[in-house]
Parts: sequence; structure tokens; C-alpha cells
Amino acid sequence: MAVRESFYHYLMTQRKPTDADEVEQFANNAFYDSAFPKQSTDFDEISKYLEENADYLPSMTIFDTAWQQYRDAMN
Repeated sequence: MAVRESFYHYLMTQRKPTDADEVEQFANNAFYDSAFPKQSTDFDEISKYLEENADYLPSMTIFDTAWQQYRDAMN
């Protein structure tokens, strides 16, 4: 069985320095979040962390979109 890449690792592939959409901006900001659960592949763990700590994420809908893109990329 292949090891699944962490959500953070996937998210870092979405970074874009200029003219970023919401997911790309989320990735840009998460890059600077030293406490982000970088090894996690667990939706609930990451969601809880973001809800409690990520003031840079204006809406959890952005996380939901990024998570769906992550799941699609892993399949």
C-alpha cells in the first residue's frame, strides 16, 4: 500500500506568489503557519486545527474546497 502524502504537502503544491485564488492564498498563508499539522492526512484533525487557530482562513469553505482537490489528487 502506498503512503498517502499529507494534506500540507499537497497544499504546498498549490502555492502561487501572485494573483492567487482562495485555495492558493490559503496555501501561501499555511506555509507561514509553523504549528500547522504538517504530517496529517486526517480531515477532522486539520479542520479542528484550522477552526481554532487559522485566523488567516476567512472561510472553512476554502478548506473544504482544498480538501476535495487533495482527495481527487490522491485517487
